Amino acid sequence: MDPQSQFCPNLQCVMRGVVGGTHLRIHSHKDNRYRCRHCGKTFSGRANTAFYRLHHPEAEVEQVITLLGYGCPVAAIVMAFGLDERTVLAWAQRAAKASAGVHQQYIERWREVNEVQCDEMRVRIQGAIVWMALAIESKTRLWLAGTVRFQRDMTLLKQLLKQVKACVSALTLGVLIVTDGLNLYPRAIRQTFREPVPTGKRGRPRLHAWPHVCIAQVVKAYRGRTLVGVERRIVQGSPEQVEALRYKARGAGVINTAFIERLNGTFRARIAPLVRRTHALVRSPSRLDDAMWLVGTVYNFCDDHRSLRLMGLVGGHRWLAQTPAMAAGLTDHRWSVGDLLRFRVPPPPLPPPKGSPGRPRKSQPPPQTLHG
Repeated sequence: MDPQSQFCPNLQCVMRGVVGGTHLRIHSHKDNRYRCRHCGKTFSGRANTAFYRLHHPEAEVEQVITLLGYGCPVAAIVMAFGLDERTVLAWAQRAAKASAGVHQQYIERWREVNEVQCDEMRVRIQGAIVWMALAIESKTRLWLAGTVRFQRDMTLLKQLLKQVKACVSALTLGVLIVTDGLNLYPRAIRQTFREPVPTGKRGRPRLHAWPHVCIAQVVKAYRGRTLVGVERRIVQGSPEQVEALRYKARGAGVINTAFIERLNGTFRARIAPLVRRTHALVRSPSRLDDAMWLVGTVYNFCDDHRSLRLMGLVGGHRWLAQTPAMAAGLTDHRWSVGDLLRFRVPPPPLPPPKGSPGRPRKSQPPPQTLHG
């Protein structure tokens, strides 16, 4: 037990989410509990993890989530482990929440990104059609963002691009966004990648677009189910800027959407409702969203990508395997699914007090007392 690696999960404590310091003490070695000296509350070492208040062994939960993350059907897990279907779905929801926390802490941070590819998938659910939009960084094959909505409209694209924006530094020298031929993408990108510039005057400040944001589209023409032509358009930016960013990201080739299409294939292989002409339909978009977070985070942190391996002699091996998170410099080792489930999601920071401090009040003189 290490108090320096823990944080207080009490939402009413001003030290919530703060790792390290001297405000945490070991409360019970037997029960794996800690105590915060600031608020006086005790908490379990498994608080804010996917294992919190679960009565099943951790090894069994880890095996079930591993199978779910790699595309095993829920019905097969129910038959193999003798579990109830509702139990498996509840564990999947816990794992999705932990995966979203890992994504927020590691992926959604400002860094230099040269090329991003975006695409959408049409998904059949029970009684309806939904759309899943995904985004990937070309250089590191890192899954950056994903969202699920009923309509393929500006709201879907803006939610996706808002997550992408959280991963890209505003000080970067340039970013290339490659999409398919959907005509809503250029306007959604321009409306998302901009920042307010305060002028010191009253009223809402103007929004200024990010400089050096290039947009390219790959438009494919089909005759029936046969691909008959591909047109590559540069919607925003000069050809020289696009080539420079594309060379930084991949080094060779032409403008394409190959990486996001390969990621779509991974998601289709591991999420049964994404398979074309399938009878495995989900009942609600929330379950599809949970599966997206679980599969995407497992892909980022737990899967070795063949195109990312490095040459060298490490432990007698000729090649050094890398995950997308390792290639992006977010971690130095490949995570297991257990590491993902044991990740402690910190609570949101304490909000600042409402209102501005304003001008300090004048000190009032102490009340006078009359002495008889």
